[in-house]
Amino acid sequence: MNASDAAVRDRLTTALRERGDEIADRWVQLQQERAAIGIGEGELREEADALLVLLGGALNNSDHGMDSLVDAHRDLREAVMELSLRRERSGATPTATSLAVLALKDALLEAVERDNQDPRELFPAALTINRLLDEAAALSFNAYVERREQIIQRQSRQLLELSTPVVHLWKQILAVPLIGTLDTARTQVVMENLLQAIETHEARVAIIDITGVPTVDTAVAQHLMQTVNAVRLMGADCFISGVRPSIAQTIAQLGIDLSTILTRATLADALAAAVEMTGQDSPATGATASR
Repeated sequence: MNASDAAVRDRLTTALRERGDEIADRWVQLQQERAAIGIGEGELREEADALLVLLGGALNNSDHGMDSLVDAHRDLREAVMELSLRRERSGATPTATSLAVLALKDALLEAVERDNQDPRELFPAALTINRLLDEAAALSFNAYVERREQIIQRQSRQLLELSTPVVHLWKQILAVPLIGTLDTARTQVVMENLLQAIETHEARVAIIDITGVPTVDTAVAQHLMQTVNAVRLMGADCFISGVRPSIAQTIAQLGIDLSTILTRATLADALAAAVEMTGQDSPATGATASR
């Protein structure tokens, strides 16, 4: 660290120590003026006080450059990330979250200007503050985006599970009615739910109904074969039902070998075959959904 950087750090540390309350108040005011963040003034002030204390400690006890100061100090980094997540929970946008952090630039600069009016000293201070808060703003933005991605992934998983129910058709007979495209992610959910249901119900036959699957290509066929093989490893037999003429023709034209898989044209045909395979009486109407 050169003498100029050290002097700027000292100036910022002094400003935070002597004018911490003023900086916190001004920061809260700027946030309320510039962005809709959905957080009350009291909570904003508590947040500002805590973060400024951590910032002052990092400035006073670190040899890291301003470009990496926030990331280098765990408590400060976690405080910035929590600031971002708090705004995400309140419904603020990523832009509003970044602006909230960047508003601290003006609050700090105003505090430094009160102590020194020399432009030659204010300019390096402004550069230093920019480097410091730009890093914090980027971190807050990334934390917000990562949180949203986690929510989206969790919701996508929940939707997949809802769209691939395992139905207990009859004693020891299960079915999975598929609707829509069958991709890798959905295949994984189908497989997990089906295998768990086989264990729970001690099922001997599983029926995968593809009546609602619009097309079957090589990838879809591969996914189906993987699921069938997994079911067999659990000690159960597996039917694929809903093989319409158009799908049968496509499979034949693509040269996809499904000769090792039991297939039926309709779910009813598959159920009748499953009942015969398990040596049971014909099932009565009605089925219960199993998750």
